[in-house]
Amino acid sequence: MILEIVKYGNPVLREKGREVKDVDEKIKQLSVDMLETMRAANGVGLAAQQIGVPIQMTVIDVAGIEDRPSAMWINDKEVPIEEHMPLVLLNPVLKFSEEKESGNEGCLSFPDITAEITRSSGVQCTATLLDGKKIEFEAAGLLARALQHETDHLHGVLFIDRMNAATKAGISGKLKRLQKETKETRG
Repeated sequence: MILEIVKYGNPVLREKGREVKDVDEKIKQLSVDMLETMRAANGVGLAAQQIGVPIQMTVIDVAGIEDRPSAMWINDKEVPIEEHMPLVLLNPVLKFSEEKESGNEGCLSFPDITAEITRSSGVQCTATLLDGKKIEFEAAGLLARALQHETDHLHGVLFIDRMNAATKAGISGKLKRLQKETKETRG
């Protein structure tokens, strides 16, 4: 089922997600709905906060995006991205590389807003999968960027918080309009 994506101005986007302790049928169905919602919106990632549920859960799928490649390593061995997508991650924890890179980002909670964001070029991720098993992997490229963006959401951090002051000032009008629309929609 396609869910409504929460827009900027809704306070749930600023909530730190609760840890997911038990993977029950509700969580499994939520993951299916989140993937369907993300794909319908042409996104590469979606955090639970973005559908109004403040828990530590995100879905990511970067397979087939050739103009923004990704790399993934498990046990120091590079693995084919397609074999590991989509990712449904519970309680992800990231360690960041010191090397940084800038790249264009958008966010499904901020329609029609994109900006250059500087992030770590690589990450190491530890998370729980839907089957309850732990996964540990390293990522680079778009996958590393998506992991950082979505994990930020799980902690109430938005991509506008990562923008430099000049970029944020340049979109302030759009942000105010979006906040106003969200407030009016929520009543």
